[in-house]
Amino acid sequence: MLKTIFPAALILCLSAPVLRAQDLPDYVGSGQCAACHEAESQSWQGSHHQLAWTEPTADTVVADFDGTRFQNDDLTVAFSKDAAGYHAQITESDGTTTMRRVHSVAGIEPLQQYLFETEPGRLQSFDVVWDSEEKRWYHLYPDQSLPVGDGLHWAGPYKNWNARCAECHATGYEKNYDPATRSYASTQAEIGVGCEACHGPGSAHIDWAETGKPVEIPGVDAFGLTMRSTADSEGWIQQCAGCHSRREAFGDGNPVPGTPYHDAYRLMMLTPDLYFPDGQIREEVYVYGSFLQSKMYANGVSCMNCHNPHTAQLVAEGNAVCTQCHSEAGNTEFPSLPIADYDTPEHHFHEPGSEGAQCKNCHMPTQTYMGVDARADHSFRIPRPDLTPITGAPDACTNCHQDQTPEWAAQQIEAWYPDSDKRGPHFGTVFAQSAVDPAGALPDLLKIAGDEGQSDIARATAMYLMGAAADQQTARATAPLLRDDSPLLRAAAIRPQRAAPPQEQFQNLLDLLSDPIRLVRLSAAPDLLRAPVASLPPRIAERFGRVAGEWQRSLGNRLDFPETHLVLGGTALTMRNTPAAIGAFREAVTQDPQLLDAWVMLVRLEASVNGAEAANAVVEEALQANPGQPDLMAMQRELQQ
Repeated sequence: MLKTIFPAALILCLSAPVLRAQDLPDYVGSGQCAACHEAESQSWQGSHHQLAWTEPTADTVVADFDGTRFQNDDLTVAFSKDAAGYHAQITESDGTTTMRRVHSVAGIEPLQQYLFETEPGRLQSFDVVWDSEEKRWYHLYPDQSLPVGDGLHWAGPYKNWNARCAECHATGYEKNYDPATRSYASTQAEIGVGCEACHGPGSAHIDWAETGKPVEIPGVDAFGLTMRSTADSEGWIQQCAGCHSRREAFGDGNPVPGTPYHDAYRLMMLTPDLYFPDGQIREEVYVYGSFLQSKMYANGVSCMNCHNPHTAQLVAEGNAVCTQCHSEAGNTEFPSLPIADYDTPEHHFHEPGSEGAQCKNCHMPTQTYMGVDARADHSFRIPRPDLTPITGAPDACTNCHQDQTPEWAAQQIEAWYPDSDKRGPHFGTVFAQSAVDPAGALPDLLKIAGDEGQSDIARATAMYLMGAAADQQTARATAPLLRDDSPLLRAAAIRPQRAAPPQEQFQNLLDLLSDPIRLVRLSAAPDLLRAPVASLPPRIAERFGRVAGEWQRSLGNRLDFPETHLVLGGTALTMRNTPAAIGAFREAVTQDPQLLDAWVMLVRLEASVNGAEAANAVVEEALQANPGQPDLMAMQRELQQ
């Protein structure tokens, strides 16, 4: 049985060696690059990349620590500085007071955040931050009242810098979490996003510069760089996306620059918790998932067509960023681009120079995160206020014209563009329907999944949204996408196969064990674990075990995430390993006492293994962490009957 092929040790997810930066050239630091690349280095100095993470000094700290205070109903903070550094005296809602020294600084504008080392090696990002434009302290979550010990408290697992933030604020970062002691021994080559964060470790490149001899090291180009100098626009987009996306990492820290995106990360889909049904940004998703929806991406536009990667600034001011291509001159790099004058009232129907005449305000509407940080949607969509009544998504028109309705805006656009072909069917209406009627939306979700005219991320999301409504016909209709050229689609097509008969599902997924892309292999592994196969030929069993080990290591890199232990608990139950399941759910609630799903599973397992009395003890423990929680109280009443 599969249970013997994948022993209980799999559930423990002990890490095994994987390829890291030390197997390649060494990191040398951005200072080593400046001698030859002076202009680029000067551009980088003072950029948001360089200042993504810094030591606290008079040059980097922009907040007022000179005896200032912050106070709300639950928290009081007194800020100070002296020869030993910058400090915050924090009085929590329970009355406890601690003095914290600022370990380091994150960012520069429009806000700056401060990190505290709460125990050796463990860094936590504080919720009271500095608004660098308004020059004030403010709380990131003013409507939350979080006691010490809550998973979302600033000292909890979800605000842990080592696990949640550092890899995108550092160069050559390795998290090095020890699950046995729940401690960190994190390292990095350089804090801040330095040259080698994008180009790769530089020692072999320096050797090339000194000798002129082509470098002959596996995994690097002739110039000694892991991010190859011949990389095309797609390669650079994927390199930027490693940090500029909402994703789940497979490794322990930074992948070596040049690693294909889908070998390093699982991209989050256009799910209702992150995006509006039409694909507009809802939560902070860091650009890539939006950009993949755009016609600009489909036609070869890259990040660097609009952004200078060294200054991290736009390449031009205002509409000039857009009119470098969208103009009567056009751009020979993109021959399919329509030649027309877009920066004119005949196109935007607003006063020249006004806010309504700015391309970004209509085609890149913003959402504000962290209180003051307005982020632009990078799907570059044509405004569709006609969809808003169906999808509930915001529309760019009434973002400005707040005294008007989406219906009014739709009428205006139809009057301006009476013959437009841009108001046809949109996946957003189907995604909105799937939230309330998954079965009813299923036929249209299948059409979107098979529509090559849609973006890959929209097609992949359609398969994700099929969920429990999928049936055998759905599984068979999506099975061809398991062999699509797009790794995003191959991975997404795995989910609907759960509706296939077990043997058919197993046969459909078996070839994915040899897929060249890690995302696809790791997406197939947990589904294949569930397959009711009594035995496997040795060749397939060996391949199966190799991918299971790869999946094991990936989970092992995230053992400081409470949600990982939910996955482990569910997998243990699939393999009928009840003790491992109990251990996994127990670790989940140890890390996050408010993780209700884990408490519920613990109660049920205790009831089945040790009886009602043991289960009731777990319910009482859960209620201490979650007083008055209705689901737990209902379970308690049921156990006491």
